Amino acid sequence: MTLEPAREIAPGVHLIDTGYVRPRLAAAYLVRGRDAAAVVETGTAGSVPRVLEAVASAGLRPEDVSHVVVTHVHLDHAAGAGALLRALPRARLVVHPRGARHMIDPSKLMAGASEVYGAERVRALYGEVVPAPAERVIEAPDGFTLDLGDRPLRALDAPGHAKHHLVLHDPRSRGFFTGDAFGISYRETDSARGPFLFPTTTPVQLDPPALKATLARMLAEAPERVYLTHYGMLEGDVARHADALARALDEHVRLARAAPAGPGRHAALRDALAGQLLGGLAAHGAPLDRAAALELFGVDLDLNAQGLEVWLDAQAAG
Repeated sequence: MTLEPAREIAPGVHLIDTGYVRPRLAAAYLVRGRDAAAVVETGTAGSVPRVLEAVASAGLRPEDVSHVVVTHVHLDHAAGAGALLRALPRARLVVHPRGARHMIDPSKLMAGASEVYGAERVRALYGEVVPAPAERVIEAPDGFTLDLGDRPLRALDAPGHAKHHLVLHDPRSRGFFTGDAFGISYRETDSARGPFLFPTTTPVQLDPPALKATLARMLAEAPERVYLTHYGMLEGDVARHADALARALDEHVRLARAAPAGPGRHAALRDALAGQLLGGLAAHGAPLDRAAALELFGVDLDLNAQGLEVWLDAQAAG
Protein backbone atom coordinates (compact mmCIF):
# COMPACT_ATOMS: atom_id res chain seq x y z
CA MET A 1 0.00 0.00 0.00
CA THR A 2 1.10 3.56 -0.65
CA LEU A 3 1.36 5.49 2.59
CA GLU A 4 1.28 9.21 3.07
CA PRO A 5 4.84 10.62 3.27
CA ALA A 6 5.89 12.02 6.63
CA ARG A 7 5.64 15.79 6.61
CA GLU A 8 5.70 18.83 8.89
CA ILE A 9 2.12 19.95 9.53
CA ALA A 10 2.74 22.61 12.19
CA PRO A 11 5.96 24.21 13.44
CA GLY A 12 8.07 21.33 14.74
CA VAL A 13 5.26 18.75 14.43
CA HIS A 14 5.60 16.01 11.82
CA LEU A 15 2.78 13.65 10.83
CA ILE A 16 3.69 9.98 10.31
CA ASP A 17 1.33 7.49 8.66
CA THR A 18 1.97 4.33 10.68
CA GLY A 19 0.59 2.03 7.98
CA TYR A 20 -1.85 0.32 10.32
CA VAL A 21 -4.32 -1.69 8.15
CA ARG A 22 -4.57 0.96 5.41
CA PRO A 23 -3.14 4.36 4.52
CA ARG A 24 -4.32 7.33 6.62
CA LEU A 25 -5.94 5.27 9.34
CA ALA A 26 -3.48 5.75 12.21
CA ALA A 27 -0.90 8.45 12.81
CA ALA A 28 2.13 8.98 14.98
CA TYR A 29 3.76 12.36 15.46
CA LEU A 30 7.34 13.57 15.79
CA VAL A 31 7.67 16.71 17.92
CA ARG A 32 10.91 18.71 17.81
CA GLY A 33 12.27 20.96 20.51
CA ARG A 34 15.56 22.79 20.84
CA ASP A 35 17.39 20.01 22.64
CA ALA A 36 15.48 16.83 21.86
CA ALA A 37 12.47 15.32 20.14
CA ALA A 38 9.54 13.14 21.15
CA VAL A 39 7.51 10.55 19.27
CA VAL A 40 3.82 10.60 20.19
CA GLU A 41 2.05 7.27 19.50
CA THR A 42 3.97 4.34 18.05
CA GLY A 43 1.59 2.35 15.90
CA THR A 44 2.38 -1.35 15.72
CA ALA A 45 5.66 -3.24 15.61
CA GLY A 46 5.46 -2.96 11.84
CA SER A 47 5.28 0.83 12.13
CA VAL A 48 8.74 1.19 13.66
CA PRO A 49 10.61 1.54 10.31
CA ARG A 50 8.18 4.30 9.28
CA VAL A 51 8.84 6.19 12.50
CA LEU A 52 12.60 5.84 12.15
CA GLU A 53 12.43 7.04 8.53
CA ALA A 54 10.54 10.13 9.70
CA VAL A 55 13.14 10.81 12.38
CA ALA A 56 15.91 10.63 9.77
CA SER A 57 14.03 12.72 7.21
CA ALA A 58 13.63 15.44 9.85
CA GLY A 59 17.42 15.58 10.14
CA LEU A 60 17.54 13.84 13.51
CA ARG A 61 19.48 10.87 14.81
CA PRO A 62 17.87 8.08 16.86
CA GLU A 63 19.70 9.36 19.95
CA ASP A 64 18.06 12.77 19.54
CA VAL A 65 14.69 11.30 20.54
CA SER A 66 14.35 11.63 24.31
CA HIS A 67 10.77 10.43 24.81
CA VAL A 68 8.17 8.15 23.29
CA VAL A 69 4.63 8.93 24.46
CA VAL A 70 1.55 6.72 24.10
CA THR A 71 -1.83 8.29 24.79
CA HIS A 72 -3.18 4.92 25.95
CA VAL A 73 -2.26 1.30 25.65
CA HIS A 74 -4.73 0.08 23.01
CA LEU A 75 -2.57 -1.83 20.58
CA ASP A 76 -3.10 0.36 17.50
CA HIS A 77 -1.53 3.17 19.54
CA ALA A 78 1.10 1.40 21.59
CA ALA A 79 1.99 -2.04 20.22
CA GLY A 80 5.24 -0.75 18.74
CA ALA A 81 6.50 0.95 21.89
CA GLY A 82 8.93 -1.72 23.08
CA ALA A 83 10.38 -2.30 19.61
CA LEU A 84 10.75 1.44 19.08
CA LEU A 85 12.63 1.84 22.36
CA ARG A 86 15.15 -0.72 21.12
CA ALA A 87 15.90 1.55 18.17
CA LEU A 88 15.98 4.82 20.16
CA PRO A 89 18.76 4.37 22.71
CA ARG A 90 18.05 7.48 24.84
CA ALA A 91 14.27 7.47 24.73
CA ARG A 92 12.04 6.77 27.70
CA LEU A 93 8.42 5.71 27.40
CA VAL A 94 5.81 8.08 28.86
CA VAL A 95 2.48 6.39 29.64
CA HIS A 96 -0.53 6.87 31.89
CA PRO A 97 0.02 5.32 35.35
CA ARG A 98 -2.83 2.87 34.72
CA GLY A 99 -1.19 1.67 31.52
CA ALA A 100 2.47 1.43 32.54
CA ARG A 101 2.34 -2.16 33.77
CA HIS A 102 0.84 -3.28 30.47
CA MET A 103 3.77 -1.79 28.54
CA ILE A 104 6.24 -3.54 30.83
CA ASP A 105 4.34 -6.83 30.57
CA PRO A 106 1.99 -6.78 27.54
CA SER A 107 0.77 -10.35 28.01
CA LYS A 108 -2.68 -9.31 29.31
CA LEU A 109 -3.09 -6.85 26.45
CA MET A 110 -2.29 -9.55 23.95
CA ALA A 111 -4.58 -12.07 25.66
CA GLY A 112 -7.46 -9.61 25.65
CA ALA A 113 -6.97 -8.74 22.00
CA SER A 114 -6.69 -12.41 21.11
CA GLU A 115 -10.06 -13.11 22.74
CA VAL A 116 -11.66 -10.51 20.46
CA TYR A 117 -9.78 -11.09 17.20
CA GLY A 118 -8.07 -14.46 17.57
CA ALA A 119 -4.35 -14.95 18.15
CA GLU A 120 -3.44 -15.26 14.47
CA ARG A 121 -5.23 -12.05 13.54
CA VAL A 122 -3.60 -10.20 16.45
CA ARG A 123 -0.14 -11.24 15.28
CA ALA A 124 -0.97 -10.09 11.75
CA LEU A 125 -2.31 -6.73 12.95
CA TYR A 126 0.24 -5.81 15.60
CA GLY A 127 3.35 -7.94 15.10
CA GLU A 128 5.55 -8.91 18.04
CA VAL A 129 4.65 -6.73 21.00
CA VAL A 130 7.97 -6.29 22.80
CA PRO A 131 7.96 -5.52 26.55
CA ALA A 132 9.28 -2.08 27.50
CA PRO A 133 12.14 -2.20 30.05
CA ALA A 134 10.73 -1.07 33.38
CA GLU A 135 13.66 1.28 34.00
CA ARG A 136 12.81 3.17 30.81
CA VAL A 137 9.11 3.67 31.60
CA ILE A 138 7.87 6.96 33.07
CA GLU A 139 4.40 7.07 34.61
CA ALA A 140 2.74 10.37 33.68
CA PRO A 141 0.10 11.49 36.20
CA ASP A 142 -2.08 14.50 35.56
CA GLY A 143 0.10 17.58 35.04
CA PHE A 144 3.29 15.66 34.28
CA THR A 145 5.51 17.74 31.98
CA LEU A 146 8.31 16.60 29.74
CA ASP A 147 10.59 19.25 28.26
CA LEU A 148 12.27 19.08 24.86
CA GLY A 149 14.36 22.15 25.64
CA ASP A 150 12.21 25.11 24.75
CA ARG A 151 9.09 23.01 24.25
CA PRO A 152 7.25 21.64 27.30
CA LEU A 153 4.60 19.00 26.70
CA ARG A 154 2.06 18.57 29.50
CA ALA A 155 0.09 15.38 30.09
CA LEU A 156 -3.52 15.64 31.24
CA ASP A 157 -5.52 12.73 32.61
CA ALA A 158 -8.18 12.11 29.96
CA PRO A 159 -10.67 9.40 30.95
CA GLY A 160 -13.74 8.53 28.93
CA HIS A 161 -12.38 6.48 26.06
CA ALA A 162 -10.29 4.49 28.53
CA LYS A 163 -9.18 4.94 32.13
CA HIS A 164 -5.56 4.70 30.99
CA HIS A 165 -5.85 7.60 28.53
CA LEU A 166 -3.89 10.84 28.60
CA VAL A 167 -3.75 13.75 26.20
CA LEU A 168 -0.66 15.85 25.59
CA HIS A 169 -0.83 19.64 25.49
CA ASP A 170 1.70 21.46 23.30
CA PRO A 171 1.52 25.18 24.11
CA ARG A 172 4.05 25.97 21.36
CA SER A 173 1.58 25.00 18.63
CA ARG A 174 -1.50 25.59 20.81
CA GLY A 175 -2.46 22.02 20.14
CA PHE A 176 -3.38 18.74 21.78
CA PHE A 177 -2.28 15.24 20.85
CA THR A 178 -5.62 13.63 21.56
CA GLY A 179 -5.30 9.89 20.97
CA ASP A 180 -8.93 8.77 20.78
CA ALA A 181 -10.32 11.44 23.13
CA PHE A 182 -11.36 13.72 20.24
CA GLY A 183 -12.96 11.00 18.14
CA ILE A 184 -11.99 9.89 14.65
CA SER A 185 -11.88 11.93 11.46
CA TYR A 186 -10.87 10.25 8.23
CA ARG A 187 -9.65 12.49 5.45
CA GLU A 188 -11.85 10.63 2.94
CA THR A 189 -14.86 12.33 4.57
CA ASP A 190 -13.59 15.92 4.26
CA SER A 191 -15.97 18.24 2.42
CA ALA A 192 -16.41 21.94 1.80
CA ARG A 193 -17.60 22.07 5.43
CA GLY A 194 -14.22 20.79 6.60
CA PRO A 195 -13.55 17.61 8.60
CA PHE A 196 -16.23 15.18 9.76
CA LEU A 197 -15.89 13.78 13.28
CA PHE A 198 -17.37 10.57 14.68
CA PRO A 199 -17.10 9.18 18.21
CA THR A 200 -14.98 6.18 19.03
CA THR A 201 -16.56 4.16 21.85
CA THR A 202 -14.51 0.98 21.81
CA PRO A 203 -14.53 -1.56 24.68
CA VAL A 204 -14.03 -1.92 27.55
CA GLN A 205 -13.77 1.24 29.68
CA LEU A 206 -16.09 3.64 27.87
CA ASP A 207 -17.52 6.38 30.12
CA PRO A 208 -19.49 8.94 28.06
CA PRO A 209 -19.84 11.60 30.80
CA ALA A 210 -16.10 11.40 31.54
CA LEU A 211 -15.34 11.68 27.82
CA LYS A 212 -17.41 14.87 27.56
CA ALA A 213 -15.59 16.25 30.60
CA THR A 214 -12.27 15.49 28.91
CA LEU A 215 -13.40 17.43 25.83
CA ALA A 216 -14.35 20.38 28.03
CA ARG A 217 -11.01 20.29 29.81
CA MET A 218 -9.12 20.47 26.52
CA LEU A 219 -11.30 23.35 25.34
CA ALA A 220 -10.43 25.27 28.50
CA GLU A 221 -6.90 25.64 27.09
CA ALA A 222 -8.32 27.35 23.96
CA PRO A 223 -6.50 25.05 21.50
CA GLU A 224 -6.16 26.09 17.89
CA ARG A 225 -5.51 22.58 16.59
CA VAL A 226 -5.81 18.95 17.61
CA TYR A 227 -3.62 16.09 16.42
CA LEU A 228 -5.78 12.97 16.10
CA THR A 229 -4.34 9.49 15.93
CA HIS A 230 -7.21 8.64 13.55
CA TYR A 231 -6.30 10.75 11.57
CA GLY A 232 -4.22 13.89 11.26
CA MET A 233 -4.40 17.52 12.32
CA LEU A 234 -7.62 19.49 12.60
CA GLU A 235 -7.30 23.22 13.02
CA GLY A 236 -9.54 26.22 13.07
CA ASP A 237 -12.72 26.21 15.14
CA VAL A 238 -11.80 23.46 17.56
CA ALA A 239 -14.69 24.36 19.88
CA ARG A 240 -17.20 23.80 17.05
CA HIS A 241 -15.66 20.41 16.29
CA ALA A 242 -15.82 19.46 19.97
CA ASP A 243 -19.47 20.47 20.17
CA ALA A 244 -20.33 18.37 17.11
CA LEU A 245 -18.48 15.40 18.59
CA ALA A 246 -20.25 15.76 21.96
CA ARG A 247 -23.64 15.84 20.24
CA ALA A 248 -22.72 12.75 18.21
CA LEU A 249 -21.69 10.99 21.43
CA ASP A 250 -25.03 11.91 23.03
CA GLU A 251 -26.77 10.34 20.04
CA HIS A 252 -24.65 7.20 20.44
CA VAL A 253 -25.83 6.96 24.04
CA ARG A 254 -29.47 7.53 23.08
CA LEU A 255 -29.30 4.81 20.43
CA ALA A 256 -27.62 2.42 22.85
CA ARG A 257 -30.33 2.91 25.47
CA ALA A 258 -33.01 2.39 22.82
CA ALA A 259 -31.50 -0.85 21.52
CA PRO A 260 -33.62 -3.94 22.19
CA ALA A 261 -32.42 -6.32 24.86
CA GLY A 262 -31.51 -9.85 23.95
CA PRO A 263 -29.30 -11.64 21.44
CA GLY A 264 -30.14 -9.24 18.61
CA ARG A 265 -28.95 -6.16 20.47
CA HIS A 266 -25.54 -5.91 18.86
CA ALA A 267 -26.84 -6.07 15.29
CA ALA A 268 -29.63 -3.62 16.05
CA LEU A 269 -27.27 -1.16 17.71
CA ARG A 270 -24.71 -1.44 14.94
CA ASP A 271 -27.42 -0.74 12.36
CA ALA A 272 -28.59 2.27 14.36
CA LEU A 273 -25.05 3.63 14.57
CA ALA A 274 -24.65 3.08 10.82
CA GLY A 275 -27.79 5.13 10.28
CA GLN A 276 -26.37 7.91 12.45
CA LEU A 277 -23.13 7.80 10.50
CA LEU A 278 -24.76 7.90 7.07
CA GLY A 279 -27.07 10.73 8.08
CA GLY A 280 -24.17 12.73 9.45
CA LEU A 281 -22.05 12.18 6.36
CA ALA A 282 -24.93 13.21 4.08
CA ALA A 283 -25.55 16.40 6.06
CA HIS A 284 -21.82 17.12 5.94
CA GLY A 285 -21.65 16.68 2.18
CA ALA A 286 -18.95 14.03 2.46
CA PRO A 287 -17.86 12.67 -0.94
CA LEU A 288 -18.63 9.02 -0.15
CA ASP A 289 -21.49 6.82 -1.27
CA ARG A 290 -23.23 4.49 1.16
CA ALA A 291 -21.13 1.43 0.35
CA ALA A 292 -17.83 3.30 0.61
CA ALA A 293 -18.84 4.89 3.92
CA LEU A 294 -19.89 1.59 5.47
CA GLU A 295 -16.65 -0.04 4.33
CA LEU A 296 -14.52 2.83 5.66
CA PHE A 297 -16.19 2.78 9.08
CA GLY A 298 -17.01 -0.94 9.22
CA VAL A 299 -14.64 -1.88 12.03
CA ASP A 300 -15.44 1.33 13.92
CA LEU A 301 -19.17 0.60 13.88
CA ASP A 302 -18.62 -2.90 15.27
CA LEU A 303 -16.27 -1.68 18.01
CA ASN A 304 -18.49 1.29 18.89
CA ALA A 305 -21.46 -1.02 19.33
CA GLN A 306 -19.41 -3.42 21.47
CA GLY A 307 -18.13 -0.62 23.70
CA LEU A 308 -21.60 0.82 24.20
CA GLU A 309 -22.92 -2.63 25.09
CA VAL A 310 -20.24 -3.10 27.76
CA TRP A 311 -21.13 0.33 29.14
CA LEU A 312 -24.87 -0.44 29.12
CA ASP A 313 -24.31 -3.70 30.97
CA ALA A 314 -22.15 -1.95 33.57
CA GLN A 315 -24.86 0.67 34.05
CA ALA A 316 -27.48 -2.02 34.49
CA ALA A 317 -25.32 -3.84 37.04
CA GLY A 318 -25.00 -0.66 39.07
